Amino acid sequence: MKLLLDMNIPLKYASLLEKRGFKPIFWSDVGSPSAADAEIMDYARRNNYVVLTYDLDFSAILSVTHEQKPSVVQIRASVVQAEIAADLIASALFQNADAMENGAIMSIGLKKSRLRLLPL
Repeated sequence: MKLLLDMNIPLKYASLLEKRGFKPIFWSDVGSPSAADAEIMDYARRNNYVVLTYDLDFSAILSVTHEQKPSVVQIRASVVQAEIAADLIASALFQNADAMENGAIMSIGLKKSRLRLLPL
């Protein structure tokens, strides 16, 4: 699964998620750090990426536009250790891979994840 990491995702997450079988890139590697969220969403949609973020704005955009893609993963857990965060993210993505490929919003917390299929 290809992951587009938002600007607020710690750098260490990329290598940790890659070790777990994902193909992560940071938005700053393909676009302007000052780009609007809509531009990031458009890039992710056109290139079949799942957006990984701590931000709620991406879900709000999907709610207003009623788009089917891109899928968005919102990290809602405050985890100090990157390894633990990567395990939580990887586990939730593997469990919900089909939904994420078809269009969904997933919110990941310490104890549970919540999934909503797109469009909203």
